[in-house]
Amino acid sequence: MLENIDMLLVKEIISSVFILAGVAFMLIASIGLLRFPDFYIRMSAITKGATLGVGLILCGMGIYFNQPSMLLKVIAIISFTFITAPVAAHVIGRTAVQNRIPFWHKTNTTELQDYLKHTLLEEKVSPDEAADNNHHTPE
Repeated sequence: MLENIDMLLVKEIISSVFILAGVAFMLIASIGLLRFPDFYIRMSAITKGATLGVGLILCGMGIYFNQPSMLLKVIAIISFTFITAPVAAHVIGRTAVQNRIPFWHKTNTTELQDYLKHTLLEEKVSPDEAADNNHHTPE
């Protein structure tokens, strides 16, 4: 009987640590969403923080309930989240670049120069006009 109570206590402590770690990651991601300087860095912070936070919270739930059906559901949700969140962030980021959402002035965009030039040629926009559009912040 006493061994059973000790195991329940250990299980609750381990699951609580996972859940609290997940909440901490989500809190830090939320703070990053408010504090980071541009759209792209904010999106990166919230995608990574929320994905990891949800994964840790679900792991904590799986440990707490300790049932095969719950474990299967937790693994499925974590797998789909880890697959879809980065893909969605990539698509949103690429769309933002195509719509000329401005980068933070300290962002190194040398790797994007070929892509931006190719995109500008397709749209027949002069590089000076694109540079002017890229440095204005939307209101």
